[in-house]
Amino acid sequence: MTDTACWQAPIAAPCPQHRERALARQARLTKPPGSLGRLEGVAVELAALQASDRPDLDAVAITVFAADHGVCAEGVSAFPQAVTGQMIANFVTGGAAISVLARHLDARLEVVNLGTVAPPPVSDGVVDETIAPGTDNLAVRPAMSPEQLDAALAAGDRAAARAAEAGARLFVGGEMGIGNTTSASAVACALLGKPARSLTGPGTGLDRYGVGRKVAVIERALRRHADPRDPLQALASVGGFEIAALAGAFIGAAARGLVVLVDGFIVTVAALAAVRLRPELRPWLVFSHQSAEPGHVRLLQTLEAEPLLCLDLRLGEGSGAALAVPLLRQACALHNEMATFEDAGVQDRS
Repeated sequence: MTDTACWQAPIAAPCPQHRERALARQARLTKPPGSLGRLEGVAVELAALQASDRPDLDAVAITVFAADHGVCAEGVSAFPQAVTGQMIANFVTGGAAISVLARHLDARLEVVNLGTVAPPPVSDGVVDETIAPGTDNLAVRPAMSPEQLDAALAAGDRAAARAAEAGARLFVGGEMGIGNTTSASAVACALLGKPARSLTGPGTGLDRYGVGRKVAVIERALRRHADPRDPLQALASVGGFEIAALAGAFIGAAARGLVVLVDGFIVTVAALAAVRLRPELRPWLVFSHQSAEPGHVRLLQTLEAEPLLCLDLRLGEGSGAALAVPLLRQACALHNEMATFEDAGVQDRS
């Protein structure tokens, strides 16, 4: 169904030798064993993924994928679709939350437009990967054709390639698209075989009546959807261009040796689809936070993921992942720079 080049490249397994060396180093650092909690395990896994004795996340690439959704015709969003294009402009002109966070992280920020109903008011700084002016209405027909799914996966892979070519060590994927929590919830329901109500929340601020309307729309889509457990079918049937692109980007990033830091609910849906496609991707995914969207905790449990933060975020854009980057960098710094008992002349408890 899809072009194999964009999502079937080999993904290396974490290096067991570097994991063992990192564990041994953690045991000799001047601290009680386990006293730095999960930061110790994070540093060990990063060392194994990077096959390095000194894990390093100084170079960060953030890609925000944007697209519109035909399901907005069903009244599932509190915002008009014109906002998608307007926010693309806000990203590249520096006014969005992720723009601010990227500046403070000295991270490379890229914005990829996969197709909007209203073109963004600026083009400079936007990577144009337009597939169509948004997906079809998933409540009544497949959101995208097989060819459009190919294009979205490939666009994500190209973004990962650009990040790797720029020297990134960590890849963060963000999203923007009015109506995309509806699409993400539908994909999650399809992949998990769960009813719409169990995974559908307010998104950007719907009241309980709006949530009820969104649930009903997703239920219609799931009744139409034929093969609930196939990730490619789920993405094509009820997904979004940006969700599919994120899945392609995560696979492409891991295949190029980039650790992936996963954002909130929508991005985690993309991560679940990507892991269903390529189970060997899972060790390359670090989960940044648990969002306020009610279905996120179910997704994290499914992926056996323990997020680093819980701040009741629900913005998207990759913002929660960006907030977790300093924590990962500090885990690396502690692992790399703390003295061992031998170095410091400190007697350990043995």
